[in-house]
Amino acid sequence: MELDPESLPVRERYALMIASILPRPIAWVSTISPEGITNLAPFSFFTGITANPMSVCFAPVNNREGVPKDSLVNAKATKQFVVNLANEDNAEKMNETSAAWPYGVSEFEKAGLTPVPSLRVKPPRVKESPLHMECELLQIVTLSEGPLGGHLVIGKVVHFHCDDAVWNKGKLRHQDLKAIGRMEGMWYAKTQDAFELPRPEIDMTMCDKLGKETK
Repeated sequence: MELDPESLPVRERYALMIASILPRPIAWVSTISPEGITNLAPFSFFTGITANPMSVCFAPVNNREGVPKDSLVNAKATKQFVVNLANEDNAEKMNETSAAWPYGVSEFEKAGLTPVPSLRVKPPRVKESPLHMECELLQIVTLSEGPLGGHLVIGKVVHFHCDDAVWNKGKLRHQDLKAIGRMEGMWYAKTQDAFELPRPEIDMTMCDKLGKETK
């Protein structure tokens, strides 16, 4: 099968992407409006960028009518957000926060979640999550407007929280965090069935020898 993305309706392109890019980590993003109303929503177009500065990004997509997500509106206005870890223990609550509530409705309240103060930013953290990254907005890159238009929200991590129960002297283990990822459609994946593959090491002396022989 050969496909030209431009020949497909936007919704079919989106379905193709979420069925091909998997599993996808979940940024459970908490923000706050200028009026002080909290917001919470999950995003699976999410990844880390670099450790210098420690930074992450997530990509909120406009809805089918072209209306931007509340998280994007708040991040633009306040220049701050928090990424909370979604895992097996809070998966159902996380899913509840994906509902399309009108702007100004707090998903913390609707899902029965507990907001706890952050140390460096105004948006609260999710108490029911074992790990949080407080972020200051670095940049928003708008790729397109309109229905399913995308925006890349880039943030610098200015404070990192981790529950003592999973900290393990700084050696975080996926077995303890029990993170989950998005698959296609309504499917999710667990990270418990993992395997190790040590990175191959290159014998630099052999490389130098081969280099000399080819000269």
